[in-house]
Amino acid sequence: MGLKKKLESLKYYNELVKPYHWGQAMVAGVRAGFPARKLHVIAVTGTNGKTTTSFMIWKMLNESGRKAGLMTTVAWGVKRLEPELNHMTTVDSKTLNERIKKIREQGAEYLVLETTSHALEQFRTLGVPVEIAVFTNLTHEHLDYHKTFENYRRAKCKLFKKAKFSVINADDKSSRAFIRVSRDYITYGIKNGKLRAEEVKCDVNGIEYAVGDIKIKSKIPGEFNVYNSLAAVVVGQKLGLTDEEIAQGIYALESVEGRMNRIEEGQDFAVIVDYAHTPDALEKVFAAIGEVSGRVIAVHGGAGRRDETTRAERGEILGKNSDFVIITEDDSRDEDPEKIAAQFVEGAEKAGKVRGKDLAVELDREQAIRAAVRLAKKGDLVLILGKGHEKSILRKDGPVEFEDIKVAKKYVRERVKEQEEREKARAEMQKKREAEAKKLLEEKARKTKLEQKKKAPENESYGNIVE
Repeated sequence: MGLKKKLESLKYYNELVKPYHWGQAMVAGVRAGFPARKLHVIAVTGTNGKTTTSFMIWKMLNESGRKAGLMTTVAWGVKRLEPELNHMTTVDSKTLNERIKKIREQGAEYLVLETTSHALEQFRTLGVPVEIAVFTNLTHEHLDYHKTFENYRRAKCKLFKKAKFSVINADDKSSRAFIRVSRDYITYGIKNGKLRAEEVKCDVNGIEYAVGDIKIKSKIPGEFNVYNSLAAVVVGQKLGLTDEEIAQGIYALESVEGRMNRIEEGQDFAVIVDYAHTPDALEKVFAAIGEVSGRVIAVHGGAGRRDETTRAERGEILGKNSDFVIITEDDSRDEDPEKIAAQFVEGAEKAGKVRGKDLAVELDREQAIRAAVRLAKKGDLVLILGKGHEKSILRKDGPVEFEDIKVAKKYVRERVKEQEEREKARAEMQKKREAEAKKLLEEKARKTKLEQKKKAPENESYGNIVE
């Protein structure tokens, strides 16, 4: 174990390094001139839904003519977004301030900032004035860092203590904790909250609902996206957008990379790539897919040096909701991938899955995706879960370029090409058979005609005699 790992293993390590993080953030802010002070900052936090909610708010603002910047797990920028290559949501304070400065220089008036509990604990957003804080939901995650759920929630609450106004999901069990620390707030939800989504309709093509006089439609499926878009609606109203601007802005968002992304290459089975990597997120994905005519084939794994207490639970969720489960690698880092997989297998077996029958382990993620695609038949659904938009996979020897979406497309195209070649070969064979059959019929007809000609003189002569 290296010195860094030894230090990190100390019980009070996170507390001991807080002054260092504060100093880093202060220096970064001073050097960049605290650029966020010149922007209207909307900060979005929660366990799940942060990225999609952030994208919806950003799209809505820009569609309405208000120039907004975006910083999320997936991408950052203003009109032209740059991919986020680091495996982190809120980047380090130096990079954060540098990017905010660039966003401001591009003429942005607003900044939609996806904000994590790590960032709040480590003062990465120091000097960033938050006009509106958005709370999506809270479930168990990052307990490897925070140790307890209460610590995790307390870290998230820091954002709402500093925000001028808060937008809070009232259907979440932790909502009261966020309400207590907020200066001014409004709540939203489906069952609870001041602003509620009503007449909710969800299918594979998207969602529809009414909130007051506004009719909202989104092309992104899943009931969880009712919550995500509803949070965006509340932000839009708070910022003074018209009902039409809010509705059009949310509908304008086609998709978010790595979030319920459908792979469409002309295949006769479905493939969806999603970032879901927590128990709650997995449950929501399975709820969102609804009825599937064929089988559900799921590919998933767990990251190393991250909260391992959820691994067996996630394996059980996969086992209960899938017909076939393939456990694979995620960002294993320096942790043994086989050990990680074994914890997922334990949960899947608890749900009734059997290795060699409807449960497999393939630690090479590319081969796992390939196997799932090869296994799929007409009407089946392949779910590739856990990495979503990410552009690399972190192994013991370092990062390796890897994208679930690209890999999935590669092997789906391979399947489609093979199917097309089989269809072509089948058509050619059919054509050949038809040609041979036609030839045989023509040959038979020719012979029949010849025989008739040979018999014709005899019949004619016989006829003359009779006459």
